[in-house]
Amino acid sequence: IMGSKMLTTKDGKYTNAVYGFLAILFKVLDDIKPDYIAVCFDKSRTTFRNRIDPNYKGTRAATPEELKGQFELIKDILEAAHVHWLEMEDYEAHDLLGTLSSQGVDLGMEVEIFSGDRDVFQLVGQNVQVFLTKKGIRDIEPYDNASILARYGVEPPQLIDVKGLMGDSSDNIPGVPG
Repeated sequence: IMGSKMLTTKDGKYTNAVYGFLAILFKVLDDIKPDYIAVCFDKSRTTFRNRIDPNYKGTRAATPEELKGQFELIKDILEAAHVHWLEMEDYEAHDLLGTLSSQGVDLGMEVEIFSGDRDVFQLVGQNVQVFLTKKGIRDIEPYDNASILARYGVEPPQLIDVKGLMGDSSDNIPGVPG
């Protein structure tokens, strides 16, 4: 959505991300009809990983100005809709999703995670499925144990090792030479 024509309010506030986020949220609510729902956000660009490796995500561009103000608007909308959201200093959203999914499974729940971040693939497991949002609501791809194994040749928890060995340019993880 950010690459297309920019949506704005009458007073010039950007709303592309708000529109895209709400389109996905409404699709989830309409199609999945979850018993519980929570939305997780990154609180800042700096996390405990930066203390381990100061270069972590060091090559990422700054958040575009037109996107920055939209996160607070999304949170305001979620609060008005009584949808719980969370963020935590020192952690990324996918860390919170991992904790919540583990707690959900421990309580006997079927957990479904919707994200555009492939880092959540490592959370797939018994009673945890990930839906990768690739182009907003037009292209949502489900992943379970079998599809992770078919695509990557490893079990979901092994994706951590694969990423460490191969590296990841988007997170500025160098990988192992050779």
